[in-house]
Amino acid sequence: MNLLRALATVSGMTLLSRILGFVRDFVIARAFGAGLATDVFFVAFKLPNLLRRMFAEGAFSQAFVPILGEYRNKRSEDDTRTLIDHVASLLSLVLFAVTAIGIAAAPVLVWISAPGFAAETGKFELTVTLTRITFPYIFFMSLVALSGGILNSWSRFALPAFTPVLLNLTFIGMALFAAPYFEPPVLVLAWAVFIGGLLQLAIQIPALKKISMLPRPSLNWRAAWADPGVRRIAMLMGPALIGVSVSQISLLVNTIFASFLKTGSVSWLYYADRLMEFPSGLLGAALGTILLPSLSRYHASENHLEYSRLLDWGLRVTLLLAAPASLALGILAVPLIATLFFHGAFSADDVFRTREALAAYSVGLTGLILVKILAPGFYARQNVRTPVRIALISLTATQVMNVAFIGWLQHAGLALSIGLAACLNALMLYRGLRNLNIYEPQPGWGIFVLKLIVAMAIMGLALWFGMGTEKSWLQMRFVDRTIHLAWLVPLGATAYFATLWLLGFRPGDFKRRAAT
Repeated sequence: MNLLRALATVSGMTLLSRILGFVRDFVIARAFGAGLATDVFFVAFKLPNLLRRMFAEGAFSQAFVPILGEYRNKRSEDDTRTLIDHVASLLSLVLFAVTAIGIAAAPVLVWISAPGFAAETGKFELTVTLTRITFPYIFFMSLVALSGGILNSWSRFALPAFTPVLLNLTFIGMALFAAPYFEPPVLVLAWAVFIGGLLQLAIQIPALKKISMLPRPSLNWRAAWADPGVRRIAMLMGPALIGVSVSQISLLVNTIFASFLKTGSVSWLYYADRLMEFPSGLLGAALGTILLPSLSRYHASENHLEYSRLLDWGLRVTLLLAAPASLALGILAVPLIATLFFHGAFSADDVFRTREALAAYSVGLTGLILVKILAPGFYARQNVRTPVRIALISLTATQVMNVAFIGWLQHAGLALSIGLAACLNALMLYRGLRNLNIYEPQPGWGIFVLKLIVAMAIMGLALWFGMGTEKSWLQMRFVDRTIHLAWLVPLGATAYFATLWLLGFRPGDFKRRAAT
């Protein structure tokens, strides 16, 4: 498979999911508003969703895919299938136990996560009910992560990338059409989580059957745990879990800092983060997804030259797309924020305060995406400890910069700290790969970067002059802002890629096949 085409596929599916996520939020807000019902649901969904991010899509995938790649390259098909069966068996049993405990202990979990709800009996009991309905989501999504890891290792990227779309579609459909049949209506959102998770798992089955790798779980946990491959995956998951937790801790600490600032600071950071997540998810997550399986196979086959070349390709593609995205995000901060959020109670001051946060975030956007490319360079070699150690250093640096910046930059200082820490993280990962002789830059980097700078300068000028004044965006009607932005963004993209074309860049230069 052409990795450039795979990147376009995964990015396209991610974009679709993000757009539907905005639609989902709009539908939920329209149907339930912002009150008791949504408070209860968001609290109930928080814990299983957090566990999904930490275990299923984070630590497990980082530990499982490299070992699976090794088995596929060095072992027989029967050995690979046995590993998958044993992992599925042990994972299913552990998840069933966690789900059962979560359902049984729902009152305790709700009290810990939202102690203020305990004062209102009805509110507390409703939250417990919704928590019990949503908790099996972690069971479904962990098995989805297992299925996605298998399919990605066989270069079947499209279906795992499409899968999150199903949850958003389920939310939208249930909220629009099924809410009147539930009492209270907010129960429909909890059942949407349950059904959405089940659908995401079910859609994987035909694809797994097609490659003859559909897991066959059993209740024999002793045989599963006795498998050396399973034990190695479990050993890798420990440090991987710490690494995944670092980002969650960083967000939590920043929210705590922001809570002491001017009212609105938490919201300004939230809206800026939503905009930053678009390029971060489209590029960083997508590239990391398609790189890890191929890197794992190159490592397993001891093809160090192709391993280094693939990393080099990933870094060039990242800079080619992420650097202009970062610049555009900084320049178009006000047009984007005004078009998307400048309605109702969202004031002009909110626009400019959110702009400050988004501009600060944009400083580190390229670094943030580079981390998602460089870290798989270690994960694929089953080295989880190094990126985790670097992540802990970055977390410490973030908090030091928070203290240094918050006094004079306020909420923007918190955003800048995250951005600069991401750049530090990327730099340390890069140095680690070089020092361990894992990565050797290919020739031509100097002229490559120079051409990017020229193209970005042309793009920046086109966006700056095409944008007009920032205040004019606050005076336009919504329709006019939308139309202006609809031609401004393509103008910048055209200026950038046309300049690259004139400088000798061709799409064929970035074609690369996945490792087989």
